[in-house]
Amino acid sequence: MRIVLQRVKEASVTVSNKKIASIKEGFLILLGIEDSDTQEDIEWLSRKIVNMRVFSDENEHMNNAIKAVDGAILVVSQFTLHASTKKGNRPSFIKAARPEVAIPLYESFIKQLEVELGKKIEAGSFGAMMDVALVNDGPVTIIMDSKNKE
Repeated sequence: MRIVLQRVKEASVTVSNKKIASIKEGFLILLGIEDSDTQEDIEWLSRKIVNMRVFSDENEHMNNAIKAVDGAILVVSQFTLHASTKKGNRPSFIKAARPEVAIPLYESFIKQLEVELGKKIEAGSFGAMMDVALVNDGPVTIIMDSKNKE
């Protein structure tokens, strides 16, 4: 699994001109799933996200995890995170999992995040054309990959 984690002041997802999800302070997570991803990837990544200390403490240092600021999480599926650009100018998405593999993993990832965070996770609509809006806070943007454990 590969994610782009963005600390946001707010974020939302709109599908067909209808806002389907929104959050205030927290994380917008763009999630890419590949065929070899497992529950182990989900658990490692979920724990890492919830414990990532990127929110300011009373001294304006990034020392707080999302729970300390009562933050929210919005997850958006994004198969293009597994684009390969080695050959030519048209990206290949061959590493991205097909929907029959990706959807159950996407749903499991959201459920595991809910367990780790202790509250409901907002989500986009898997496979839909989505308009994603955000106000990046900082900006703080972190790329993580469960295969490389980084």
